[in-house]
Amino acid sequence: MGDGSLPTHERRWASDTIPANTILSATTSPGTEYNSAEEFVEVTLDLQDDDTIILRSVEPATVINVDEGSDTPVSASRSPTTRSSSNRLRQFSQELKAEAVAKARQFSQELKAELRKFSWGNGHASQTVNGFDSALAARALRKQRAQLDRTRSGAHKALRGLRFISNNKANAWEEVENKFNKLAKDGYLFRSDFAQCIGMKDSKEFALEMFDALSRRRRLKVEKISKDELYEYWSQITDQSFDSRLQIFFDMVDKNEDGRITEAEVKEIIMLSASANKLSRLKEQAEEYAALIMEELDPERLGYIELWQLETLLLQKDTYVSYSQALSYTSQALSQNLHGLRKKGRIRRMSTKLVYYLEENWKRIWVVSLWIMVMIGLFTWKFFQYKQKSAFNVMGYCLLTAKGAAETLKFNMALILMPVCRNTITWLRSTKLGLFVPFDDNINFHKTIAAAILIGVILHVGNHLACDFPRLISSSNDNYRKFLKNDFGSPKPTYIDLVKGTEGVTGVLMVIFMAIAFTLATRWFRRNLIKLPKPFDRITGFNAFWYSHHLFVIVYVLLIIHGEFLYLVHIWYRRTTWMYLAVPVLLYAGERILRFFRSGFSTVRLLKVAIYPGGVLTLQMSKPPQFRYKSGQYMFVQCPAVSPFEWHPFSITSAPGDDYLSVHIRQLGDWTQALKRLFSEVCEPPVAGKSGLLRADEATKKSLPKLLIDGPYGAPAQDYSKYDVLLLVGLGIGATPFISILKDLLNNIVKMEEQADSVSDTSKASDVSVASSNESTTPNRVPSKRKKTLKTTNAYFYWVTREQGSFDWFKGVMNEVAELDQRGVIEMHNYLTSVYEEGDARSALITMVQALNHSKNGVDIVSGTRVRTHFARPKWKNVLSKLSSKHCNARIAGVFYCGAPVLAKELSKLCYELNQKGSTKFEFHKEHF
Repeated sequence: MGDGSLPTHERRWASDTIPANTILSATTSPGTEYNSAEEFVEVTLDLQDDDTIILRSVEPATVINVDEGSDTPVSASRSPTTRSSSNRLRQFSQELKAEAVAKARQFSQELKAELRKFSWGNGHASQTVNGFDSALAARALRKQRAQLDRTRSGAHKALRGLRFISNNKANAWEEVENKFNKLAKDGYLFRSDFAQCIGMKDSKEFALEMFDALSRRRRLKVEKISKDELYEYWSQITDQSFDSRLQIFFDMVDKNEDGRITEAEVKEIIMLSASANKLSRLKEQAEEYAALIMEELDPERLGYIELWQLETLLLQKDTYVSYSQALSYTSQALSQNLHGLRKKGRIRRMSTKLVYYLEENWKRIWVVSLWIMVMIGLFTWKFFQYKQKSAFNVMGYCLLTAKGAAETLKFNMALILMPVCRNTITWLRSTKLGLFVPFDDNINFHKTIAAAILIGVILHVGNHLACDFPRLISSSNDNYRKFLKNDFGSPKPTYIDLVKGTEGVTGVLMVIFMAIAFTLATRWFRRNLIKLPKPFDRITGFNAFWYSHHLFVIVYVLLIIHGEFLYLVHIWYRRTTWMYLAVPVLLYAGERILRFFRSGFSTVRLLKVAIYPGGVLTLQMSKPPQFRYKSGQYMFVQCPAVSPFEWHPFSITSAPGDDYLSVHIRQLGDWTQALKRLFSEVCEPPVAGKSGLLRADEATKKSLPKLLIDGPYGAPAQDYSKYDVLLLVGLGIGATPFISILKDLLNNIVKMEEQADSVSDTSKASDVSVASSNESTTPNRVPSKRKKTLKTTNAYFYWVTREQGSFDWFKGVMNEVAELDQRGVIEMHNYLTSVYEEGDARSALITMVQALNHSKNGVDIVSGTRVRTHFARPKWKNVLSKLSSKHCNARIAGVFYCGAPVLAKELSKLCYELNQKGSTKFEFHKEHF
């Protein structure tokens, strides 16, 4: 194209990396680079001095091989079927020639009209034209610089960006073809089914815009396509060339095909991207962010941006991100750490795993081993004791097995109460005994004991009902009188007599009550995973679990009665059931009494109530004077208006230094839903611009429901202060125990800085006092008793959630940490899983806007805080390996997790792998409730 003084419209194809004076080549599918040969034509245009454009020629083209300096003819098409190249080429050349002539004439007329518009006055006209020319010159200069920057540093980044299909498998086309065969009607795929066919069902609007953009390239507006056309579309979508993907994205925005993107078009694609990523708030601010992009990319104020400017923003977005870079950018350290592990022999690997397992679980192993040995000892003792009795001659080993199982049952029925004595557990874990006993596994141990009780009941009841009772009633009269008459009396009882006796009735009732409690305590019933029709749906959920568990009060009464009416034991002190139960039952009863009175004394006033997106209820209440706790601990909350009996545990989200208590409660069950409904009735309507409901004031405090609290209780996270480096991982509402830790760390950091300043000021004052006067007998000294130095040097908080509104829960805390942590002790990373990972075309524009907005305003557009939000899920291997490399000299690192069990297994395994080779020692802890 010849040079001219006037601005020229330029349409850049995907392969547009050739110099400006090279002949332009157009293809049947512009914007696509294929590895194999394609059909091309050369379109030669000339811009004359009189401002007219002349179409020189439209003819078959050759592709210039820059590396070899030779021309390679282009002929074959990539379509799945064989076509006539000459006919298509001739037809396309004629169509393109006619269209190019029409476009050239129209363009020439538009340029002339634009010049006349700027020439309405002599003096002013010349200034306007000069200003317009200056703007064009400035943009041309920026374009040259951008192309140079891309040549030097942008190419390697380009390959990671703007992927339309994230999982581009080798057999991906086969999957698409199979879907086409299922969805096609009369051999054609309709536009409405395009998203589902290519695997973008969750982003249907985005896929349809892409469909329209690809159709516009063919100069068609179609509602259905054939399999051959779908293959062409698919080839362009999955093209490995970044330029090709960039051109498709540009074409999706540039709907009028003028090579320019206006602010309105930018707003439209922002709203489309926000919809694909479920970011409703971003849609509301699309106009603001479109203006931000135009401000950045169009400093000349020409009112439009071109493809090269969009490319510049995409490739240089990292220069805007000067905040909270994620740790998860490299896996080199992990590869090094695991390199040696992979080369080990099979026996060596197994021995290494065994050693590590013993190191990580030795507390659990010795406790469980001791428990099992005690049960074996009790079973064996009772087994051989009853072997000496005369009843053995009739009832045989069935009796011995039943009585051995009964002895373990008495022991386990006593022991199962100990793990739920939470006050005792909280006190014991703070003693030296906590170094040897895994008190944080109390609930898991409680469940394990319950499983042992179930086995014991089956052995005890089964042997009685199905074995030794039938043997007794079928025994001969002589044997009965000789061996059993003293125990069962005369005459010989029937089977019904044995079952309906005191021992039989109490045993059967215990089995029924325990079966109900055990069943409703299982995960399927407790978490409403089983959907039953009404009215049977009331036996699922936490309420059913809570009330059915209290059937054990009746079970323990029946157990004591059952143990006092044994057939074969006649001396009272040998009926040992009450001896097993006495201490645990009294301890548990004492705990419940303490809880009752303490909750009555710990009355709280509600200071603030808010209901946030995601169904989270925040309660901020006054802190009783005697309520002392550590960050990471939890407390029980009761609302008599919902239920006068139910207590539910929640992590404390306020810091020990705060003058209030706060909890965040998510609606996951019937009790929490009822609590939210109760507070919603007394809440004020949402204030404009505010996300929550109700800021409690004097008018509303009177109508707020009464709350009772009980605690605090120990949890693994409260030991965070023992570690040099912290990795805190929370999924959704699982972030709550770590919010208190972050606030406590921040308070300690601020206090240490204030203390350091006061020490410096006191030292200076002391020096001045000593120098100016000798009358003082003792110089001023800094108090010897100082606050304990903060041991934690670095804390990394990773919060993963799937809803944008979740970030409102702790927005204030995140902003406070970002503002006050001048030393950079705390590093926070938010991850939103509803947004497609960085590099996906559906989130590309959001990433650009995010980088721009934070660079200019210091606020993340997704979370509304100063903390950057990353997209998709973290790569935990990279996160931990980076920590291991960065803190290779750290004595120990604590990994604390609260969330779904699946990720707990992954993190625990990663800690194990890194501990094999790295110098940093990782200790994994999971929250249990």
